[in-house]
Amino acid sequence: MKIALLGYGKMGKTIERIALERGHTIAIKADIGSQYDIKDADVGIDFSVPEAAFDNISNCINNGVPIISGTTGWLKDYDRAVVLCKEKNGSFIYASNFSLGVNIFFELNKNLAKMMAPLDQYKVCIQETHHTQKLDAPSGTAITLANSIIEETHYNKWTLDEPKPDEIGIVAKRIENVPGIHEITYESMVDTIQIKHSAHSREGFALGAIIAAEWLIGKKGVFSMKDVLNIG
Repeated sequence: MKIALLGYGKMGKTIERIALERGHTIAIKADIGSQYDIKDADVGIDFSVPEAAFDNISNCINNGVPIISGTTGWLKDYDRAVVLCKEKNGSFIYASNFSLGVNIFFELNKNLAKMMAPLDQYKVCIQETHHTQKLDAPSGTAITLANSIIEETHYNKWTLDEPKPDEIGIVAKRIENVPGIHEITYESMVDTIQIKHSAHSREGFALGAIIAAEWLIGKKGVFSMKDVLNIG
């Protein structure tokens, strides 16, 4: 397939290398301000910046090009993208994290939250650690984890501040050369339960994005990585 890389930073370059290894071609390499014709591509892969993500996504949808996006920090416009995709009979996947392992971790988190919901003696918290170049905090992955816990428990919201009893506290750390670590901790007076995912490199995110793009070709609708992996 011919791929449009919408965002050509470190992630874009990693996607390019793995895509070429899998026999695909790169039709477009675009950053902010780049001029390109999206119709030259079979699929768009957006790992850009929050300010550009919706424009990239809508450009693809309006031109009948399937699009996947892993950009975080733009989700105030997510519902608009979904409406546009449905109006245009387009093809769209957004994921806060395309890593196959992280998406399995999402399911573990959801199932653990269901089991912990009746146990009021445990307080949950989330910690995420990323490289210092990451622009948003908390990470999109941490927000996805928090929202899944909220769906299954009495918690009403997440916060970066000192949490109230009905809030999930998220600690966001930025350390040089850390691809991504996410920890969910349930703590009581007598013990601690913890699940953790540690990324070793960007390659897991890039491979998952390419697999999602391969899966999306020929399909119509708004999908998630659950659909791609047939889980949950």
